[in-house]
Amino acid sequence: MAGVFDIDLETEEGSEGEEPELGAEMDLELRGNGLEPVGHYEEIEISESSVNNGPERIGPHCFELLRVLGKGGYGKVFQVRKVQGTNAGRIFAMKVLKKAKIACNAKDTAHTKAERNILEAIKHPFIVDLIYAFQTGGKLYLILECLSGGELFMQLEREGIFLEDTACFYLSEITLALGHLHSNGIIYRDLKPENIMLNSQGHIKLTDFGLCKESIHDGAVTHTFCGTIEYMAPEILVRSGHNRAVDWWSLGALMYDMLTGSPPFTAENRKKTIDKILKGKLVLPPYLTPDARDLLKKKQPFFRHVNWDDLLARKLDPPFKPCLQSDDDVSQFDTRFTRQTPVDSPDDASISESANQAFLGFTYVAPSVLESIKEGFSFQPKVRSPRRLNSSPRTPVSPVKFSPFEAFKPSPTTEPMELGSTLPLPPAEGTAPLPIKTPAGAKKQKGGRGRVPR
Repeated sequence: MAGVFDIDLETEEGSEGEEPELGAEMDLELRGNGLEPVGHYEEIEISESSVNNGPERIGPHCFELLRVLGKGGYGKVFQVRKVQGTNAGRIFAMKVLKKAKIACNAKDTAHTKAERNILEAIKHPFIVDLIYAFQTGGKLYLILECLSGGELFMQLEREGIFLEDTACFYLSEITLALGHLHSNGIIYRDLKPENIMLNSQGHIKLTDFGLCKESIHDGAVTHTFCGTIEYMAPEILVRSGHNRAVDWWSLGALMYDMLTGSPPFTAENRKKTIDKILKGKLVLPPYLTPDARDLLKKKQPFFRHVNWDDLLARKLDPPFKPCLQSDDDVSQFDTRFTRQTPVDSPDDASISESANQAFLGFTYVAPSVLESIKEGFSFQPKVRSPRRLNSSPRTPVSPVKFSPFEAFKPSPTTEPMELGSTLPLPPAEGTAPLPIKTPAGAKKQKGGRGRVPR
């Protein structure tokens, strides 16, 4: 915008007690400021559609539905192709959320807005890119980069457990993503294999920011009970107040999951799982290398061979590169979804005007898209794969400066936990740790677990 004019529309001028028309008031104000009105002008209503519409009107009509990638309580995720305008022909993921289901709960509304805002504000090599956001009368749409490598969970399903060098690679990329969020005052709170996607080259991308919490600075805590039980830190479970340290606990649980085939504390129901997290002793399998054992106990030699600069620049080769035949290949996604007919249900649900006000400002076009015009997509979790033990049902947001070369500080509100609330990283270069062989006794474990409702 070239400039902003502060125009006072109130005036004492009038004609025989009548209020002057808006156009006359503007003429008077312009002349009072030494300006002359030029030519014809018209009154327009200022609204989101007239102000925040960008250079290209984006809506559902711009996208062709190709496949269903996932489903949840709030809507669906589709693979789509843009059929008109900038980026025509490109493949994206389209997350569709139903306003009526979100607006009935203030926390759900807040989490949805936070997810949208975080996706716009945070740009990082290991965090999913938001390309567009728009809304209709009854739905919200997030258009995200399509991560055709699928979930890390699916890869872990196929392998059972990861070799240590494979786990080190993924954990290192995840660490940089979490550190970047923390440096912007954001805690993630739902780290698990299902929320970690792989791009076509095999690099990770964090997705699903619906449980994030913003503005968590040094010394600040929040108390929302949320996340996925098996990965939740004790301070969340006891509701004593938590900060970014809970993400490092979850990373430790994820590392254990990668190297052993299940999270460290699981049981047949939610209560027993929570009891194990709060009171249980961490059992380390004998086949883990000393470095892995030390890291799970909050020490740091596991990452000593990582060249962090090369990692951030994505110069290191991922341990697994998806075998994809085309841009719209969905072979890395669950066939329970991809075999379904992709249908975006009719937009017939209506919410009150006051409720709809909560979603003002939702529209977004990525700067890269705007630049190309100038020059010429947590998802709700699905039913667990049979890899896990039958444990808890799914139950269900000054910035800290982050450096991969500095130790992460534990939460000031909690005692250090046995399973790494902190994972310090030393500077080092070289090759990844030596791989280990899959132990003969290692077995895949089955069942489901739960996420706390938002």
